[in-house]
Amino acid sequence: MIEQRLPDPVTLVDVTIDGASVSVPEGSTILDACQAVGADVPTLCYLDTLEPINSCRACVVEVEGVRTLVPSCSREVDAGMDVQTDSERVARARTTVYELLASAVDLSLAEPETKRHMARYDVDPERFAGGYRRTEDVRIEDDLYIRDYAKCIMCYRCVAACGADAQNTFAIDVTGRGLFSTISTEFDIALPESACVYCGNCVAVCPTGALMVKSEYDIRQNGTWNEAEQTVTTTVCSFCGVGCNLELHVQDNRIVKVTSPTDHSVTEGHLCIKGRFGYAHIQPEP
Repeated sequence: MIEQRLPDPVTLVDVTIDGASVSVPEGSTILDACQAVGADVPTLCYLDTLEPINSCRACVVEVEGVRTLVPSCSREVDAGMDVQTDSERVARARTTVYELLASAVDLSLAEPETKRHMARYDVDPERFAGGYRRTEDVRIEDDLYIRDYAKCIMCYRCVAACGADAQNTFAIDVTGRGLFSTISTEFDIALPESACVYCGNCVAVCPTGALMVKSEYDIRQNGTWNEAEQTVTTTVCSFCGVGCNLELHVQDNRIVKVTSPTDHSVTEGHLCIKGRFGYAHIQPEP
């Protein structure tokens, strides 16, 4: 007779978020609790499919009895914790975070959620203008994707996706210090000569367009990129039997890029080089 082991009981922790009581499993983060009650907490470096990176400070909240604001994406809840997600102090901190970023990098292609929160906090991109700003030519070293460091906010999402959270290739990491820190291959060698396997998972998690599929980049440079006219069709990759879901972005009857849904149990948004880039054979050269 096979003995069946029942799952361990879940211990719940009671916390208060903006005056609303909620019970969440022990080990949950403050952000988990905020999402459970529908609190609108902005994030930049955080992504559900990656371990909390804790670098941007956009998600900071005020916890009663704690001297400093705390990052909600990585701080675990304690029983009885009382959290304010949008106090005046929190709003000032978030505004400053966005204004510092906007003064240093180009956020024109940032995710819609980022732009929404910048409008929500009445961000003035020119407040810190005249200081340090990232300026560098776009790096184009292959036909698959480009690197535009003028848009990089150093959120480290790409490093996490290339590392233990997804691909385990470790082709890129942070180099330099302070304002001059950047994301680089080993010894800053060209991407095709590095350990990169061109899965494109770094591109998929980038929130600002600093990493971009080259097909999209070329169309944007031509001034013909039109997301409103694109259709997105979900299908299953046919290159192997894993069953990865693909989202085919089609414009003018051509596939312009491929993504994968982050909520899919097989991929969690991650693909290999074939799934993300292996579609040229189904359509003629433009």
